[in-house]
Amino acid sequence: MTSFSFEVFPPKTEIGLARFSDVADELMGLRPDYISVTYGAGGSEQYCSFEAISRVVESGAEVAGHLTCVGQSKADIDAVLARYRDLGVDHVVALRGDPPTGIDAPYQPHGDGYTSTAHLVSTAKRMGVTTVSVSGYPEVHPQSPSADHDLAILAAKVDAGADRAITQMCFDTDMIVRYAERVDAAGIDAEVVPGIFPIHSFPSITRFAGRCGAAIPADVADRFAGLDDDADMSEKIGAEFAVEQIERLAAHGIDRVHLYTINRPSLARLVVDQLRVPAS
Repeated sequence: MTSFSFEVFPPKTEIGLARFSDVADELMGLRPDYISVTYGAGGSEQYCSFEAISRVVESGAEVAGHLTCVGQSKADIDAVLARYRDLGVDHVVALRGDPPTGIDAPYQPHGDGYTSTAHLVSTAKRMGVTTVSVSGYPEVHPQSPSADHDLAILAAKVDAGADRAITQMCFDTDMIVRYAERVDAAGIDAEVVPGIFPIHSFPSITRFAGRCGAAIPADVADRFAGLDDDADMSEKIGAEFAVEQIERLAAHGIDRVHLYTINRPSLARLVVDQLRVPAS
């Protein structure tokens, strides 16, 4: 049976944080391996991230805290790692991070910061972090010259101590499978965990995917034709497609996925419940 982890983002207001406890409790009820909490670009909104992590911890779930290089000094990042340790977090999702101006902007390391994700990974391990996840790209990263370059970057992160690669959202399942095969063929000793993004609103996902360099196949787009104003049907079809992706991945021996929930437990439940229904 496929196992799941979930990604959430920290609300930006006190009211949102209060409601977030319900989100964490509902997701915990789906029995994930862990719940990861994102981290604002350049370390922005740290308070919200720490508070969101506290609420996930209170739900009883294992937690993975995100950490990014961009816009932060080594001292800043080391302080975040220390805070994570105090919160009981021993799993970090280590990322280079995108500039606050957007993914298309050139990356500029902080003058006194970590110059690469690999450097960040090795530091997290040195500071006692048990598990480090990093990013992987079935489709070429928007700022990468080639797929081979992406694999070389992943290899460096794994050599530095990374344990697994969570992929960027990808709506072409065959492409995810081929990526996992390329990672294995390259001798990179890390589990590839597909990042699955259940589509809840096709216009919104189209805009977001375009910024991230994730293509949406025509046959997937066709499923949402005429549904821009039908939120319930969009969620239903989005969950069904996510289930199809996960079942096809399982057929290829990939039995762990990471769901990008966008803080919608109901959407995650639509996916998980369908996959956990016993065959008749």
